[in-house]
Amino acid sequence: MTPEELDEVRCRLEDFAADVFEPFARADQRRWGEVYLRGLLLDGQRKSVEPMAARLGEDGNRQALAHFITTSPWDPAHVRARLAWKMAAAINPTALIIGDTGFLKGGGASACVSRQYTGTAGKVTNCQVGVSLHLASNNASAAVNWRLFLPESWDTASAKADPVKVARRERCAIPAEVDHVEKWQLALDMIDETRSWGIDVPLVIADGGYGDTAAFRLGLEERGLTYVVGISTTTAAQPEQAHPCTPNYTGRGRPLVAAYPEPAQRVKSLVIAVGKSSARPVQWREGSRPGSGRSGHKRMYSRFVALRIRPGGREIRKATAGTELPARWLLAESPADQDEPVQFWLSNLPETTPLPVLVRTAKLRWRIENDYREMKQALGLAHFEGRTWPGWHHHVTLVSVAHAFCTLQRLSRSPKETAPA
Repeated sequence: MTPEELDEVRCRLEDFAADVFEPFARADQRRWGEVYLRGLLLDGQRKSVEPMAARLGEDGNRQALAHFITTSPWDPAHVRARLAWKMAAAINPTALIIGDTGFLKGGGASACVSRQYTGTAGKVTNCQVGVSLHLASNNASAAVNWRLFLPESWDTASAKADPVKVARRERCAIPAEVDHVEKWQLALDMIDETRSWGIDVPLVIADGGYGDTAAFRLGLEERGLTYVVGISTTTAAQPEQAHPCTPNYTGRGRPLVAAYPEPAQRVKSLVIAVGKSSARPVQWREGSRPGSGRSGHKRMYSRFVALRIRPGGREIRKATAGTELPARWLLAESPADQDEPVQFWLSNLPETTPLPVLVRTAKLRWRIENDYREMKQALGLAHFEGRTWPGWHHHVTLVSVAHAFCTLQRLSRSPKETAPA
């Protein structure tokens, strides 16, 4: 925003900040929280403390802003809970979307920096990785929870611990109780925390980085949640019509247990086997580019196949009562101009779920990528230059608050967008 644009919404921003920052114990924390928000919202190339302070005029106290974001003792979880309540009421979320994004770093001094894969760069590189949870509907979304992923090299108890990184834990103010936890488990932890705030959204969406992990899917099912998650082409499954059978006992050795007569197949093979003629056209939304849609934008359209399958794997078999694997939906995108399907999802939505509902649910994940892009390009999500664990969590929380404020301004200009999907 330009200074003039910010002045126009200044009163609304102050009211919004007063509500979200109500958990702060001190008046000075509420003051600098609102000032930091203004710094994030103002136009500028960098949204780290020093350039923000320079743009904030008489409120640009660099030392006070740095103290507030890095060392001031406020719990970001309290702000996130307040934000989640406010945004749940505003956007009527139909799904929780899980994802992660990279924060590229040139050195190794910041908390949890390591050489690791991030989709932000599309490769293994030096970075931090943040896992986030977003409330989403067809028309809006908001990041309301975050975790900073701690690699094994930073874990004092890990066989892969790096002595240099372990020695930096205290300087980075990483709590002693924080250990290496896989991203999918961080996602389940965030879901549990968000539900403890009274946010009850029974559907979870995630990409293959989470969906490929059977323990993540089982964790969702144990919590009574439905899901549509991406999976890789190599995920193994039986067709729905396959059933285990018990071989005849010969009288020698232990009696044989029931098993599927044929080995599990890759999901890609199962989709190819039904043929391209099984694919059906589905339009899931209208994009932002000009086109022939009702709103004047391009229609998002492709062809899809939906099959009932029985996902396999050791963890699934252990968690299954009896010998028959549970049936789930396999959704595959199979564009007319491609020889093979290009994307796959697994879902435990009811067997009666129509194909368009499966597709639109799976494709709703675009909202989290849109949130990341907006928060990074306009609000400085990746501009934090501090090195501490608390500072990182404070910064991403306040960027989420700034992004939520922008979302509410957009919704106020388009009241129809607040209707449930």
